[in-house]
Amino acid sequence: MSATSTRTSPAAAITLTIAAAAAGAFAWGALIERTRWTLRRADVPGLPPGAQPVRVLHLSALHMAPWQRDKQEWVRGLAELEPDLVVNTGDNLGHERGLEGVRHALEPFRGIPGVFVNGSNDYYGPAIRNPIAYFGGPSGPGSRPKVLDIGALHEFFGELGWADVDNAATSFDIRGTRFEFFGVDDPHRGYDRLDVIAGAIDELRANDPLGDDTWPDEASVTDRRRPTVTVGVTHAPYQRVLNSFVNHGAQLMLAGHTHGGQVCLPRFGALVTNCDIPRQQAKGLSVWRHGLRSAFLNVSAGLGTSIYAPVRFACPPEASLLTLVPAD
Repeated sequence: MSATSTRTSPAAAITLTIAAAAAGAFAWGALIERTRWTLRRADVPGLPPGAQPVRVLHLSALHMAPWQRDKQEWVRGLAELEPDLVVNTGDNLGHERGLEGVRHALEPFRGIPGVFVNGSNDYYGPAIRNPIAYFGGPSGPGSRPKVLDIGALHEFFGELGWADVDNAATSFDIRGTRFEFFGVDDPHRGYDRLDVIAGAIDELRANDPLGDDTWPDEASVTDRRRPTVTVGVTHAPYQRVLNSFVNHGAQLMLAGHTHGGQVCLPRFGALVTNCDIPRQQAKGLSVWRHGLRSAFLNVSAGLGTSIYAPVRFACPPEASLLTLVPAD
């Protein structure tokens, strides 16, 4: 009678090791890294010579649910940075009662100049999705998504003093520098109207007594009677949007949506971007080039996730503090 071997075969050992590593990575991503909120800082040389530095706080993809108190308190604490400008690139809501958390998180920024655009999750609540489908291209609309109260969200942002640049343009002065902002509504759902941007900025400049009629020629930036910086704002950084922004004279562009890939591999980066931007530019500060023009591009990895996909790996949630300084 022979004894039954209790040794594990090499193949089974490898399988168990992989399973244990995967379970550990998921636990890290779901329980730890998902709440490791991080402030990313960068200097951007985009101001005219002699201008005072301007601190820009870039917020994106809060995906807020009312019970996420730790995230709300962390965002509130960013007001201590005393930013000169807040740019919000959408996806603030992550639940039908998400506005409760958004109000608590952003109330300390009341009175600080800001601009915002919509993301798809400001219109519709999160939906359960197959994560494998993201490898086939940008996600589509979920089945019967919950319609959110975007009107109430806009009303609150208006109370804070923030300007809506969804398919629109606006301008105001910050620390002696004139800023022009233009943006688009959510490109991921096709709500962007790039065809109206030029008209919106033409109208803006026509009503600016100290503006210049030669926009967007680069020379006009230095010829004006006061320094001016042009900023493009979008939720999703689709190439068609970024190219249009550069053509329309943007010197700095801010976007979100990608979550930085959300699940990344060390030394490889984002596996997917959920749009058509190159993986290497799925998060962080880079330069976007189109034709003979270029602009700085900051893509935020965002501060939240869908409540149905609460995991991040090698891509901690973040806000960005960009310090605009004079260019050489």
